[in-house]
Amino acid sequence: MHRFYIPPESWTSENLTLPETESHHCLNVLRLSKGDRITAFNGRGSEIMTTIAKAEKGAVMLTNSPPQKTPELTARIILCQAVPKGKNMDLIIEKATELGVAEIHPLLSERTVIRLKPAEAEKKREKWQRIAIEACKQSGQNWLPTVHAPQSPENFFAHGFPACDLSVVASLQPGSRRLKEIISEYSTDNEGTTPGSALILIGPEGDYTPAEINMAQNAGCLPMTLGPIVLRTETAAIYSLSIIAHELL
Repeated sequence: MHRFYIPPESWTSENLTLPETESHHCLNVLRLSKGDRITAFNGRGSEIMTTIAKAEKGAVMLTNSPPQKTPELTARIILCQAVPKGKNMDLIIEKATELGVAEIHPLLSERTVIRLKPAEAEKKREKWQRIAIEACKQSGQNWLPTVHAPQSPENFFAHGFPACDLSVVASLQPGSRRLKEIISEYSTDNEGTTPGSALILIGPEGDYTPAEINMAQNAGCLPMTLGPIVLRTETAAIYSLSIIAHELL
């Protein structure tokens, strides 16, 4: 059954209507019409299985039906990702959404290849948010992550660093520990509980600079190793999120 996204601010018990872009996709791409069954979700856990009540150009109205609620995930996971070159960030956004990430903070580190002006950064954010929506639609995920605008690590650590129970940074430095070991230590120190929130910081090709690693550690990030093989940044992100999702969700 085809799935469509309705923003939470437009999600009401009456007169539920697909937004313009979703209506266009429904009518002009999928060629659906009145009476066809679809699923709609609001990215905040609510989902409704319903039928198209009215189909007009730019507006698809749905039949009122009781929504179902998907329980919130047991841990809030935040990905802070240095933006890689090419379209690899698109892949990271997609897979992070499927793995249940709550927030994604793209970072423009010193070794990041791309550089963006403020207006360009906002366009990127909008594009990546749309990719997250599409990933939710395709995977059946009813919790949509918030994708923030790209920013420098300096600005992020000074103004946007979210407080979490556990924060880690992927690092090639000696003394870095495996994520499972770090989580186990947290559990030992907190009477057997697991983190209710966790932040993972993944660097660019060539890793973060020593100064950026210091900023992360000063903010409370513990250095984390991903093993003896140097992974591509998109592989590192998916690998780390898979582990933490397995341990916490």
